[in-house]
Amino acid sequence: MTTATLCVVFGVVLALGQVVVARHRAGGAADLAALAAADRALSGPEQACGTAEKVAAAQGAVVVRCVVRGEIADVTARVSLGPYEPTVRARAGPPVASSGPRTASPGP
Repeated sequence: MTTATLCVVFGVVLALGQVVVARHRAGGAADLAALAAADRALSGPEQACGTAEKVAAAQGAVVVRCVVRGEIADVTARVSLGPYEPTVRARAGPPVASSGPRTASPGP
């Protein structure tokens, strides 16, 4: 009985580990693909999304969705690892310009 219980617990831990690994791979692929698409955004959405697909494929992922508006790229990537297929969304683009210099707020 104890051996069977330990086997079940070990199987659950392994499955959870595989879920975490798949999620991290999908997140990394989505981030890199979004950065690549944002880098090529001024060349047009087709070229930007094509670059995102190549980068995602190099990471073992598939681009599910790619939208480029101006210099902002919004990419969703999916990784298949065993029975798990996590999908992660990432956005990339230039930093937002501030309206002016920031000043420290006075303390209490």
